[in-house]
Amino acid sequence: MSSPVSSAPQAPPPQPVQAPERAPAATPQAAPAEAAAVPSDPVQLSSAAQAALREATETPAQTAKEAGAGDHQAKALLAKQAAAKAAAEAVTEHPTHVVA
Repeated sequence: MSSPVSSAPQAPPPQPVQAPERAPAATPQAAPAEAAAVPSDPVQLSSAAQAALREATETPAQTAKEAGAGDHQAKALLAKQAAAKAAAEAVTEHPTHVVA
């Protein structure tokens, strides 16, 4: 026999994020002071994250070049895109009408 499901406490809804107010245009003398006021923390990405970023921001021309050089991931992406394009064209050329 199954047991009843108890309701879990729900988290409060997320608070809306407010965009910071824009400061009036700074004079050239004030610019270095503003730049120094902004904290900066160094960020280091793992090699896997760097590779994923490079792949995600790759141009179609770069993908084609890599596929021509034997990159299996680029070949798979081009094949997937070609199949999606062919499927989209097939749907527009031969629409299916279903009569109930």
